[in-house]
Amino acid sequence: MTKALHLLLRSGTITYTVLALSSAESFESLPAGPLKEARTSIGTWSADTGNAQIQPGHAKTGQQCLRLAGEGERTATLTLTEPAAKGTALTFHAERWTKRDPFRFRIDAKERDSWKEIKNADDTLTGAFKTEVRLDLPTGTSELRFRVTADTGVMIDDVTLHQPGPARAVLVETVQPVCPAFIREDYNPVLGFRIVVEGSEGTVKLEGLELGFTGTTDLTDITSFRIVTGTADPSADPGTTIAEGKKAEGKLSLTTKHELASGEHWFWISPTLKETASLDHRIDASLFRIKAGGKVLEPAQPSPDGTQRIGYAVRLPGDDHSKSYRIPGLVRTKSGTLVAVYDIRYDSSGDLPANIDVGVSRSIDRGQTWEPMRVAIDMGDDPKHGHDGVGDPAILFDPSNNRLWIAALWSHGNRAWGGSGPGMTPDETGQLVLVHSDDDGKTWSKPTNITTQVKDPTLRLFFNGPGAGIALKDGTLAFAAQYRAADGKPWSTMISSKDHGETWQAGTGVKSDTTESQLAQLADGSIMINCRDNRGGSRTIATTRDLGKTWTPHPTDRQALREPVCMASLLEWKDALWFSNPDATDTRRAMTLKRSTDQGLTWPEKDARLYDSRNGFGYSCLAPIDDSHLGVIYEGKSTMYFLRLPTTE
Repeated sequence: MTKALHLLLRSGTITYTVLALSSAESFESLPAGPLKEARTSIGTWSADTGNAQIQPGHAKTGQQCLRLAGEGERTATLTLTEPAAKGTALTFHAERWTKRDPFRFRIDAKERDSWKEIKNADDTLTGAFKTEVRLDLPTGTSELRFRVTADTGVMIDDVTLHQPGPARAVLVETVQPVCPAFIREDYNPVLGFRIVVEGSEGTVKLEGLELGFTGTTDLTDITSFRIVTGTADPSADPGTTIAEGKKAEGKLSLTTKHELASGEHWFWISPTLKETASLDHRIDASLFRIKAGGKVLEPAQPSPDGTQRIGYAVRLPGDDHSKSYRIPGLVRTKSGTLVAVYDIRYDSSGDLPANIDVGVSRSIDRGQTWEPMRVAIDMGDDPKHGHDGVGDPAILFDPSNNRLWIAALWSHGNRAWGGSGPGMTPDETGQLVLVHSDDDGKTWSKPTNITTQVKDPTLRLFFNGPGAGIALKDGTLAFAAQYRAADGKPWSTMISSKDHGETWQAGTGVKSDTTESQLAQLADGSIMINCRDNRGGSRTIATTRDLGKTWTPHPTDRQALREPVCMASLLEWKDALWFSNPDATDTRRAMTLKRSTDQGLTWPEKDARLYDSRNGFGYSCLAPIDDSHLGVIYEGKSTMYFLRLPTTE
């Protein structure tokens, strides 16, 4: 099985048996760590100690690759299952670890008992496995030797052995990961398909496609569509458009002139939605057949089970001249208005210190449309540092007086996570600031600095946890918070106000190596804190009955709720706890909504709903919309996506 399809199977989006090239090797099935010897479908890989490793977290597709690294020359050898016949070729994707020199990458072939260099790959690029290397193997080649001289090495992935013969398409199959289609988004990969071409000689032309959008709630929701090249990963950027159409129909035919070399080729069907497409509608697509090299091929399933939700892209890179939007928060006011907050990261997706303001978006129609962005907090420009950034917002609605609050971290110069130190002044340490709105988020007050109320001068930093705060049953307001101790260790905690935001008090730390927590009040009146745990694997969970002065570990502490080290959302609503995060331990993927009806003691898998399977930045925030819908705003890659999720599911 190829790595890409293995990954999709793991995410639960493919449920049928798939075919794969027996001559393709990724490295997904091998254990991460040092490589000494590993037998694969194309041959046996071997390396001396310290020369090579199976590298997790980096791949052309999937989760890992082969990395050659170390001082001096490092080598790995591939002994082919059988000597190469005339016309055999081998391809792979490569990436330099960094741009630092020296860098020298060569491949040798062994015929009989002698080695001969057959490829100079010194032009391998950094980033995203952009370099594809093709080796035409000398007849009788029994071994290949990969040699690199570099400070930090080279990575290779998706190694494919192409047998002799004319190129010919032999297989087409469809996949349908959970990928919502968003209003305002240019690329919506709702259905993928891969075409397998065998034979090392020449190419085959993809001549036509028969596809359709049967299963879509309303075909007029789609204004146009295109078919683009890509990879097995639907979160990767799209490639070339090979065909497009203006009208979505149940079945239609398109002609193409796309050349396919030997190997595996991925394509995605991407519709563009009209602004008025209902968030309660669904999108579906099918691929019925292709024509390649004069041959017609049909997938076993034109459209796998499932349809795609329609959502709204609240913020996209480039909106209002900002390159990135991150760190979502969301609340519903008494009038039913949805108010979202986030970082406006003007120059890049990087964290503070940077040119960052806090933005606000409002929706008065249950998330169907969103008003133009407002800037809620802008700390101005600092002549010395160029800007005073403010970000990582959390939003809270006080139902007693209809006031909205936003808490955020102000970094005066380099006074964010890494550059903040002991003390209390903006020149010494990051500042916790608040703004409020009394008109449902249309206008915002000037910032109030509460650092002196909540921070111990010995701490290196103290600020809120991003997402949403809560109002307790007795009217107390509470935000999750976090701090760096004098030794640099991070701790989660909370702050609270018994006078509706006039004054604030801080609790004590829950556990070291925790950050970015969220709060919920349980049925017995206690407060649950649910924390990002930087050890990875699962969440830290605790409760308090005294506003954070003391904490008691919850029975599920570090035992429930998988996480890859990421912010998550916790919401108490309708006699249940609701939780959203990337439901994985390897990377930030598989955005999932979970529900607990027993105060967080169990989170039944039957109640879990995967709402976006793709890799992304992974932060999210939940809020009620009406009696039967939850809203979630979450990060794609520098985007703010919104979905309306029916709880009846």
